[in-house]
Amino acid sequence: MGKNRLEALFDGVLAIIITIMVLEMHIPTGHSLEALFPLLPVIFSYVMSFIYLGIYWNNHHHMLYVCDKVTGSILWANLHLLFWLSLIPFTTAWMGESRFSAQPVALYGFVLLMASLAYWILERRIIVSQGEQSRLKYAVGKDWKGRLSMLCYLLGVLLSFVSQCLALALYIGIAILWLTPDQRIERSLEHDVKS
Repeated sequence: MGKNRLEALFDGVLAIIITIMVLEMHIPTGHSLEALFPLLPVIFSYVMSFIYLGIYWNNHHHMLYVCDKVTGSILWANLHLLFWLSLIPFTTAWMGESRFSAQPVALYGFVLLMASLAYWILERRIIVSQGEQSRLKYAVGKDWKGRLSMLCYLLGVLLSFVSQCLALALYIGIAILWLTPDQRIERSLEHDVKS
């Protein structure tokens, strides 16, 4: 099976998720910039989640670029990832509207953790489908970024009950780590061309 339908589904669902997040932002009652101040936590949550969705969209396309075929387990792993990403609008809205209370920040981190785990599972399913000469396996290596991300999300969930600021700082730090497209795959493709 080709990968075009998988990419189209991912693109479509992410577009809907982003649209839902925008619709969750309510218009301020006043007509001045001061009317936006009470909405700053909601706006901050939206921006952070938009960046995370952009990171997943970008890296998902990079990963699928080196994927030659799609198996049933890849389809299910992709749906598993979309499930966790589809919860981001809910956790984003709750976290922003609660002004970063402990439980919403913890749930947001838990969803990020599960999305990261789901992405890792999808990555592994693609590697298994490619066999011993997997270009993706060569590209990600030991996947220290993925492992570090999951560890930091877990730490953020736990820290959210002590300091929401520290938990948010971890979530932001991991986003910064992944903000640039996954260079590991691009380097792998350059290596293939030179070989």
